[in-house]
Amino acid sequence: MKKQTIKEILKDYKKVLHHDITVYGWVKAFRSNRFIALNDGSTINNLQIVVDFENFDEAVISKISTASSLKVVGEVVESQGAGQTVEIIAKKIIVLGDNFTEELQSTILQPKKHSLEKLREQAHLRFRTNLFGAVFRVRHAVTFAIHSFFNKNHFFNVHTPIITGADAEGAGEMFGVTSFDLNNIPRTEDGEIDYSQDFFGKQTNLTVSGQLEGETAAMGLGRIYTFGPTFRAENSNTTRHLAEFWMVEPEVAFNNLEDNIDLAEDFLKYVIQYVLDNCKDDLEFLDKRFVEEQKSKPEKERAKEGLIEKLQNVVAKRFMRVSYTEAIEILLNSKENKKGKFQFPIEEWGADLQSEHERFLVEKHFESPVVLFDYPKDIKAFYMRLNDDNKTVRAMDVLFPGIGEIIGGSEREERIEVLKQKMQEMHVEEEELWWYMDTRKFGSVPHAGFGLGLERLVLFVTGMTNIRDVIPFPRTPKSAEF
Repeated sequence: MKKQTIKEILKDYKKVLHHDITVYGWVKAFRSNRFIALNDGSTINNLQIVVDFENFDEAVISKISTASSLKVVGEVVESQGAGQTVEIIAKKIIVLGDNFTEELQSTILQPKKHSLEKLREQAHLRFRTNLFGAVFRVRHAVTFAIHSFFNKNHFFNVHTPIITGADAEGAGEMFGVTSFDLNNIPRTEDGEIDYSQDFFGKQTNLTVSGQLEGETAAMGLGRIYTFGPTFRAENSNTTRHLAEFWMVEPEVAFNNLEDNIDLAEDFLKYVIQYVLDNCKDDLEFLDKRFVEEQKSKPEKERAKEGLIEKLQNVVAKRFMRVSYTEAIEILLNSKENKKGKFQFPIEEWGADLQSEHERFLVEKHFESPVVLFDYPKDIKAFYMRLNDDNKTVRAMDVLFPGIGEIIGGSEREERIEVLKQKMQEMHVEEEELWWYMDTRKFGSVPHAGFGLGLERLVLFVTGMTNIRDVIPFPRTPKSAEF
């Protein structure tokens, strides 16, 4: 017989009412040595197991404690108590995994409140908590919705390389990949590292983006998206940065900047609506937590709406579309800027916007998601299409409340001569990207794409505040545990 999850049992309990079934799970609580709250990770809701002492050996009962794992056979009946619709009258209990009681005391499995920092220190166990069970079920839903959206819109998933010789961002913050014995690295006569003797015969790194390779695929498949791990060796110990994270990057042939913005808005709304429709229990739990978190903040910093309301509003509202130039005017003339409240004051056109500026535009000025476009060319990457003013590029960033930038993208520069010139100006080696240049020689077309950091979207959807809490095992400076 097919094993049923607790989520399935609770959802369709009428099908098994007054029948004997078998369930598996971990003990969340054991009250009065009579009521077991059992959870198998499929849902935030527990299934109550009622134990009649007279039917069980004391040796079995004594092994049942918080966090132990059980197999339970019993009859599903309507619950007589509050808090649950049905419960199981246990007829047989097998303890699958007992506890090392003394060691359990020092773990986060103890049923009491733990700090998020403590939970991160035991990331291998935090899946068992209500909070992180909810977070990672939502993360799964977001991931599934992303694939579903692109599949429904006739995109093809392309697996781009994790090991690459190209630096798509041009920032140089990449992790090197080598097979060298680090105690005996071969060098040239000039004392430089001789990469010709390395595994790939050249210097290679872990990718920061699959975009450049994705563009080549779009030139043959039309609509593609990449979804994979990316890496950045940026020494930033903040609540918004990870050294290893997951990126979603669509590239679409024949799309312009406006098409790109439409795609980004439709994409985000689809994914968020999917979570609203399919993660009701987890979102309600996270919403309550979000409200409690807001109470501990100064009144001026509190969110005006709850988590679920915030998500519903993002889906309902049309994203504001604002040029970079207009945004700079708004920021220059804002009270916050004039009174020196910004950590990074806006002084002139051409400034690279910081998170505080992005959040001001979203949360205070427009009170809705914002798409900024047409950025100065000097603060954006070489591959972004140059506008006729020769000052700006067809870039776009989607800004969300509480997050700032959640998507960054652009119409790509499809004109080979302009691309060559921009690469020279930004000191990007043309020889290293000869294959990228080839796509502009043979049937080049206008095309556009963007990148979404999965963790930032999960951060927004769950109401969490630290990006380390929405990825199972965070990789950060000086930390690669587990």
